[in-house]
Parts: sequence; C-alpha cells; structure tokens
Amino acid sequence: MTDTIDDFPIRTHDKLRYADTDKQGHINNAVYATFFETGRVEFISRAHEVSAHDDAEFVIAQITIKYLQETHWPGTVEVGSRVKRIGGSSLVVEQALFNDGRLCAAGESVIVQINTSTRKSQPFDDAMREYFSALLAPED
Repeated sequence: MTDTIDDFPIRTHDKLRYADTDKQGHINNAVYATFFETGRVEFISRAHEVSAHDDAEFVIAQITIKYLQETHWPGTVEVGSRVKRIGGSSLVVEQALFNDGRLCAAGESVIVQINTSTRKSQPFDDAMREYFSALLAPED
C-alpha cells in the first residue's frame, strides 16, 4: 500500500467529530467505514454522470479495513480512492485514510453495479468503463 495521498486520483476529506471518539479517546473503528464510504461516493457519483444508465446503482459486496495507526479528534482525514480492478459489473476499490499526512488505515472494497428494477448485476457501459479505467492504480 502506498503511503501518500498523491498516489490516489480521487481525494476527499472528512471532519473528525468528538462524537466519533470511543472510550480510549481515539476515533472508533466503525467510523473508518464511513470515511471510506465518503471516498467511494465521491467517485461513484461522478461515474453516474458519465454513464448512459439511469437504471443502475452500486452496492457493497465486501469491505476490508486494515487499521494502521490511531486517529484522534480534533482534525480532518483525507480519503484517497482508486480502482484496483475492473470486472464486467464490479470494481475492486483501493482506499487509504490519512491524518496529518500519516497513513492511518487502508481499505479495499468490492462494489457491484446493479439494475434498480431487477436488483441483478448490470454490466458497465463503455463510458463508465472508460471513466473507471482512468482511475486504475499503477500495476506493481
């Protein structure tokens, strides 16, 4: 996993709230999933703008989070997102969470585009595939 926000083509941020802290005084582990959601929504909403499909939405099939360092209130976090792999109707999304430039957590999600009527997976159209391709992580 990378250790700089600049390695991610999609970047956004979230404010750390006092309500996000737990008994130990650091940001609760469950809140990290919300931060990663902020990053996913940032680029998924853009994907819908380029697509001809108006009958599709995305659902989470899997999410994995690696907690690397504690994060404390007050402050902000930066969320970096990029596409790791593109399937027919699914993506593997790689994300990283930074606080004051420190890598605090790494996440990987599998998201699937579904048809809003049938609730079944729906293949990406060419415009969406091209958009996601521009967000691909460099190969190791």
